[in-house]
Amino acid sequence: MTLAFPTTGARPAVTEDLVWIPGRTFVMGSDSHYPEEAPAHPVKVDGFWIEQTPVTNRKFADFVKATGYVTLAEKAPDPKDYPGALPKMLKAGSLVFTPPKAVSGPDISQWWNFKFGANWRRPYGGLSDLRGKLDHPVVHVAHCDALAYAEWAGLDLPTEAEWELAARGGLDGVEYAWGDELTPGGTIMANTWAGTFPTLSTKAAGKDRTTPVRSFPANGYGLYDMIGNVWEWTTDYWSTRHPEPAAKSCCIPQNPRGAAIDGSFDPRQPEIRIPRRVLKGGSHLCAPNYCRRYRPAARHAEPEDTSTSHVGFRCIRRTSL
Repeated sequence: MTLAFPTTGARPAVTEDLVWIPGRTFVMGSDSHYPEEAPAHPVKVDGFWIEQTPVTNRKFADFVKATGYVTLAEKAPDPKDYPGALPKMLKAGSLVFTPPKAVSGPDISQWWNFKFGANWRRPYGGLSDLRGKLDHPVVHVAHCDALAYAEWAGLDLPTEAEWELAARGGLDGVEYAWGDELTPGGTIMANTWAGTFPTLSTKAAGKDRTTPVRSFPANGYGLYDMIGNVWEWTTDYWSTRHPEPAAKSCCIPQNPRGAAIDGSFDPRQPEIRIPRRVLKGGSHLCAPNYCRRYRPAARHAEPEDTSTSHVGFRCIRRTSL
């Protein structure tokens, strides 16, 4: 089923089809992979509508044209928010993946560069632009940018539980959004890294970053790019693991909204009090040799002020049939 919403006041008509996800109880998380995905536990989620694809550059451009909105990556950071930061770094910009020729150890700064001038309009910084990319997911959007778009569209961002339920496509007890095999019958099901991350991509030139939405098969609910392409923001604050399962069936959490904000701060940077939110879905940079987070249960922490070349979002609407 699909639904389009009429224009209300200054808000636009929603032209992108939304798909109805029936409410149900499902097992969220996993005990078989990264520790932050555990423990697997049942939750109950009410039905909701969700966009078929991540928000594209085309749709985000419509939002900016209508509102004049300026994203966080287009603004110079406030020194008060980043004590100890070098003044020369307090300029507008965003993080861009830059494949290195070689790596030494796990330091991600070998392939992530903060580029001045990088933003949703210029996804690789410099003179890059959106030519040929209007139907790619928008990137370089911080959490507040995603929320601003959602409010303008009369929608919201999903909780982690809502997002994971939608990503599973109606399947229970399987690894991926399409079953238990990463490439069933040799079919590539999502835009993830091919080759050895981060130094070697075996994809054709120009095909190793984001791809147009709907380039890969939809899941069982008819949703595209729930896995791979770009990570997607949720409303939930980060926690290092899920809560323990309820001891009784009567106590299964219903519509959980994540952890408390206090536990979301990065203990490695106690002087910077920027909350972290949960990202879901993995991206085109997830690879078997480095980051096997191209699964519905996978999750990742992201400071809500941070934007990168592999993070986007999609919206939902909570309503009854």
